[in-house]
Amino acid sequence: MEGIVQVEVTARWELAEGTAGFELAAEDGGTLPPFEAGSHIDVHLPGGLVRQYSLHDLPSEPPRYRIGVLRESASRGGSAALVDRVKVGDRLNVSVPRNHFALHQSAKRSILLAGGIGITPILCMAQQLARDGRAFELHYCGRTPRRMAFLERLKSSSFAVDTHMHFDDGPKEQLLDAAAVVGAPDPDTHLYVCGPAGFMDHVLETARDLGWPEPQLHREYFAAAPIDHSADGPFEIELKSTGQVIQVDAEKSAATALRDAGISIAVSCEQGVCGTCITRVLSGIPDHRDLYFTDAEHERNDSFTPCCSRARTPRLLLDL
Repeated sequence: MEGIVQVEVTARWELAEGTAGFELAAEDGGTLPPFEAGSHIDVHLPGGLVRQYSLHDLPSEPPRYRIGVLRESASRGGSAALVDRVKVGDRLNVSVPRNHFALHQSAKRSILLAGGIGITPILCMAQQLARDGRAFELHYCGRTPRRMAFLERLKSSSFAVDTHMHFDDGPKEQLLDAAAVVGAPDPDTHLYVCGPAGFMDHVLETARDLGWPEPQLHREYFAAAPIDHSADGPFEIELKSTGQVIQVDAEKSAATALRDAGISIAVSCEQGVCGTCITRVLSGIPDHRDLYFTDAEHERNDSFTPCCSRARTPRLLLDL
């Protein structure tokens, strides 16, 4: 399959309570496609599921991909399939790494904020910044130390002095003060945040309230909040290439309606966080429900995520 790499699980370990680490190597012992800090891979799991996981270590020799997986209690099947069923020696298909959360080379200083398992891409970013000798500080937040991956590694790292831990069950004075950490905007500073949606929204809204411009705010969501579908209605999709009109029923997603009509598009997270299924909109107004696009990109209404987004107009003309 194009863009797919066959890998073998060469190691597995416990990163924290409820979080497992996996090391993946090329099945034939060869090289793996390169990547940069902030990248993720799509992992094809038992049962046909596809989920995204960030790479938490920079490229190494021999080539390896390393991911950390939190087993969610309300898992939709992805984290449970990996943590419960995948073992050393198993073979998996993964995508070539993609990066929607890249470090900006022009930034003279970076503020990295991680919540929970959001530490995975942030750790890789910290490694890259430290290697490049670029200024940064890292703030890592979690409910309790025993459920936070990489704590000891961070404490012994070359950038430990620039790393700050914040525990929900710790003393009040060490809790994250987002306004103090983010501070006033500076044109040479960029902010990166990853973690639970509530944590990320708090950090981003704090930055906006302090006057930070959107181009200096970077985020990557792992999961979206539940969407209320009670008011969903039907709409139509028209395909530019053939003129075919496809009905999207109230209880179906646009991606499902396309698939049922024999139109193949790549779909992965099914929550509007990964950007895999982005489709160009030529006319009509989407009802954006993703966390991938910025507000400014939503306002352009020239693309949407058919895995979760719908339509505000009776029909969308798609560039398909």
